[in-house]
Amino acid sequence: MSTQAQHKRIVIAGAGHAAGQLVASLQQKKFAGDIVLVGDETFLPYQRPPLSKKFLAGEMPAERLFFRPASFYESAGVDVRLHTRVSSIDRLAKSLITEVGDELSYDSLVLATGSRVRVIPVPGHDLDGVHYLRSIDDVHNIQATLKHAKRIVIIGAGYIGLEVAAVMRQIGLDVTVIEMADRVMSRVVSPQISAFFHEEHVARGVKLELSTSLRAYVGEDKVSAVETDDGRSFDTDLVIVGVGILPNTELAEAAGLAVGNGIVVDDRCRSSDSDIYAIGDCTSHPSHIYGRNLRLESVHNAIEQAKTAAANICGEDLAYSQVPWFWSDQYDLKLQIAGLSEGYDDVVIRGDATQRSFACLYLKNDQLIAIDAINSPRDFIQAKPLIANGSRPDRQQLANTEIMLKDLA
Repeated sequence: MSTQAQHKRIVIAGAGHAAGQLVASLQQKKFAGDIVLVGDETFLPYQRPPLSKKFLAGEMPAERLFFRPASFYESAGVDVRLHTRVSSIDRLAKSLITEVGDELSYDSLVLATGSRVRVIPVPGHDLDGVHYLRSIDDVHNIQATLKHAKRIVIIGAGYIGLEVAAVMRQIGLDVTVIEMADRVMSRVVSPQISAFFHEEHVARGVKLELSTSLRAYVGEDKVSAVETDDGRSFDTDLVIVGVGILPNTELAEAAGLAVGNGIVVDDRCRSSDSDIYAIGDCTSHPSHIYGRNLRLESVHNAIEQAKTAAANICGEDLAYSQVPWFWSDQYDLKLQIAGLSEGYDDVVIRGDATQRSFACLYLKNDQLIAIDAINSPRDFIQAKPLIANGSRPDRQQLANTEIMLKDLA
C-alpha cells in the first residue's frame, strides 16, 4: 500500500451492504487513513435479502441482519454519521455537503447510494396499509399490520412479490398477486422456470392474476381494496408493492458525473472523476463477459465492487470481472441464478422438474451465458466458470445429469 493511500481521507456516501463491505475491506488491507460513513437510515449497514424472507416471517432477529456490529466500526475508528442525508458534492473543493450544512472533505469519495423502490402513483397510493419493502422500518410497519390481517394483495410477481407471497401463505393469509406481465418473474427467467414457480404458488393457494394492471387503491383512511384496469376489485387488509427499484444517481448527476442507468464506472469502480468511486446497486459497470455495461441489483455485485474499490483506493490495480449471480428463496425452493439469460436463443433442461431439483441452461450462439438452478446447488456452482470462460459445451452433454458440468470445461 502506498504512503499516499495510508493518509487518505475516505468519505462513503451511503451505508448499505456495499458500504459495509468497503469498510471491512479497507480494514483488511490495514488502511490507516480516515474513514467517514454517511447514511440516511438510522441503522448501520445491514443485509436486505432476508427482509422479504426470514426477517419478515419473524424467523430472524434484527441483530443478525447487520453486516458488522457497532463495535467493529468503533474499533476501526470509523466516523459513522447515520440519519444524515448528503445534499451535494463539490468536486472542485473535494467535499460533500449534508442537508444540515455540514461539510465533509475527502481525498477519495465512494458513492454507495444504492437504490429506492419504484412507486406506482395511482389513486390511493398514500393510503395507510399500502407498503413497500426495502428497509427494516418497512418490515416493522408491515408486521404491525399483519397482526390483524387475513387478506393481502401483492403488486408484482418478481422476486420480492413471490418471496412475500410464500411467507404470507406460510403464516396463513389469503394471498392475491397482481402482475402486469403474462408470467411470473418474466424479467429474469425463462417461461419454463416461470411455469414451475407459477404451479408451485397456485398449489400452495396463492391466487395469481397475470396480465393485470393496477388502477387504484380503495379506502377511506386505510386501504380496503385494490381495483384493476379490467374493472375487478380485490378486498384486502394490506398491500405490499414490489415492482422493482431505481438507482439513486441524483447526487452523481448533479455533480456532473457520467450517468446512464446508474453511475457509470470503469472496471476499477472509478467514476468519470478519478477521485470518486461508485459501488453497488447504483452503478453501471463494463462486463467483458457480456460485452456491455450492466447495472446489477445483487449482494454479490455490491460485495465484489466494494472489494475492488478498496483495493484501488489502497494503491493496488484490481479490475472487477465477475459472473453475476442472484438467488431467491420461496417455500422450500432455492432458485440460484448465475449469469444473465437476456438474449438467449436456446435453453437446455437438466434434470426433472417433477423432482423439484433441476436447472435451465441458456445458450446464445452455442455459448453458455446463464443458468437457473432450482434446488441444484452443484450445477449452479459448476456452471459459473463455464459462463466466465465463454464455454460452448455440447447440448446433449449439458442435459445429461450423469455428466458433471465441471467436466465440460
